[in-house]
Amino acid sequence: MEVTYIQEELSKVAQQLIGTFSEQTIWLFSGEMGAGKTTLIKSICESHKVVDQMSSPTFSIVNEYETDTGETINHFDFYRLKSVEEAIDIGVEDYFYSGDRCFIEWADIIRDLLPGNYLEININLVDRKTRHLITSVHERTL
Repeated sequence: MEVTYIQEELSKVAQQLIGTFSEQTIWLFSGEMGAGKTTLIKSICESHKVVDQMSSPTFSIVNEYETDTGETINHFDFYRLKSVEEAIDIGVEDYFYSGDRCFIEWADIIRDLLPGNYLEININLVDRKTRHLITSVHERTL
């Protein structure tokens, strides 16, 4: 999937992603600082009808949200991690292999810990108001 959008179209983009990639539980969000990774994740969570207050997990590393149907969504931000061992220490593999949805920002440091299949969403700044999104599904044999 490839799409260019503005902020006002974010909900529509979130719904397209959910509809297209509903089978994928691990979603990586890539893009430079300020590209809109957290904002897109919040919109996706709203489309999943998350009942908890959502915020960036920059300092907590992971936020767990519950939907109105009792589904758990885990939102990770690995920007501050210095090593993969830090991620292992907080039990990320348990999250990744739980079957729950995991939305991950700044995933480079933990890529080797991911299950074989995941979705990557790359967000590029076009200008101050416009973003360009490209998705790719990764499948690897463990």
